[in-house]
Amino acid sequence: MQKQDLTQGSVFGNLLRFSLPYLLSCFLQTFYGMADLFITGQYCGADAITAVSVGSQVMHMLTVVIAGLAMGTTVTISRRMGAGDRRMAGRATGNTVTLFAGVSILLTGVLLVAASGIIRLLSVPAEAVEGTGQYLTVCFAGIPLIVGYNVLSGIYRGMGDSKHPMLFVAFSGVVNIGLDVLLIGKMGMGPFGAALATVIAQGLSVILASAFLRRILSLQLTREDFRPDREMMRTLLAIGFPVACQDGFIQVAFLVITAIANRRGVDVAAAVGIVEKVISFLFLVPSAMLSSVSTLCARNAGAGLHDRSRKTLAEAMGICIAFGLLAVIVCQFLSEDILRLFAREEDAVIRLGGQYLRTYVLDCVFAGIHFCFSGFFCAYQKSLLSFVHNTISVLLVRIPGAYLATVAAPDTLYLMGLAPAMGSLLSAVICLGFYLHFRPVWSGEGEKTDA
Repeated sequence: MQKQDLTQGSVFGNLLRFSLPYLLSCFLQTFYGMADLFITGQYCGADAITAVSVGSQVMHMLTVVIAGLAMGTTVTISRRMGAGDRRMAGRATGNTVTLFAGVSILLTGVLLVAASGIIRLLSVPAEAVEGTGQYLTVCFAGIPLIVGYNVLSGIYRGMGDSKHPMLFVAFSGVVNIGLDVLLIGKMGMGPFGAALATVIAQGLSVILASAFLRRILSLQLTREDFRPDREMMRTLLAIGFPVACQDGFIQVAFLVITAIANRRGVDVAAAVGIVEKVISFLFLVPSAMLSSVSTLCARNAGAGLHDRSRKTLAEAMGICIAFGLLAVIVCQFLSEDILRLFAREEDAVIRLGGQYLRTYVLDCVFAGIHFCFSGFFCAYQKSLLSFVHNTISVLLVRIPGAYLATVAAPDTLYLMGLAPAMGSLLSAVICLGFYLHFRPVWSGEGEKTDA
């Protein structure tokens, strides 16, 4: 196992050492997701670009929800390790495998049946319906592999190891890009080939992570650990379920915005799809901070080091704000150049996407703040707070804001890009209120006891 004591030494140093491998893992995972879109854009037209962007957005939503649910595992294991209880850390690991095996089977069946209905709900342009269907069918069939990688990564990080998940995804990412070139470029398989490459790459990640789990983490797992334990399952779900719901709700909001864009034609649909990919790339830093804050703060909370937890939150928030401001400045000057990477000969797509990106990128600043708060709340088993603030922002700002922007400015995407940013600003304000209200919990007074 990675030799790193997260409860000692420099708080900022621990944050960087833990978050950088996680950030690189997310970067690689997002990069080969963007590679699907990039390579599709080099060999196919706007219809295929739309199919891959819509299909990958649906899959991103599912991945985010699964990773959110697995947050219960990461936090539970990390708190047990902070308290020096490796036996219960093993129990949490075994019960996680059992829980998510059932989840993956259920999801696969439901989503394969619902694929055509999802395409209709998203108002996918007629030209892209066939390709979107192909993409989603292949990816839905590979749900167990996608679930497996994210759950295993959560286990590694809960044990304090963020390095090996990065290595696993790096290997599979290289394979994914190679398969993209072969299946999309050489064999002309379009969206079907993009999806197939993604599923095969995820499968390799699962094989590697499973093979090294026991040896790297030195876990002494027994058959009893895999037997469902009601209290342990309750603990895992009490933390992970609200996070999964909040992340799912945000992604549903993105899909609703996508559906609104799809009704405006294939050029707008392609532009919005590409920008969503770019934003998901920029959100890697806030996402890495969320996971790192939840893990490090849980470890310190388990050891009773609440001052270190609060300092970790502050340091992570500073990193997110600085990065967000840098992204805003860069995108004001280079938005069209970024869009040309994905749609070099689609002038309308580049123009519309540039408008959308210039305002949407403001979300990076505000989201970084509430992402860090959400990770902190999870570490103290208050993940329901994250669900509350995200639900409010989605219902009051993100969705209605996108719709009103479309009505008020049908010829531009500038206003539409402001909707998610203003939603995140509201979330950040609510999170600050929660943080101040629950100050006794962050000081270890009256803290909820682990099951």
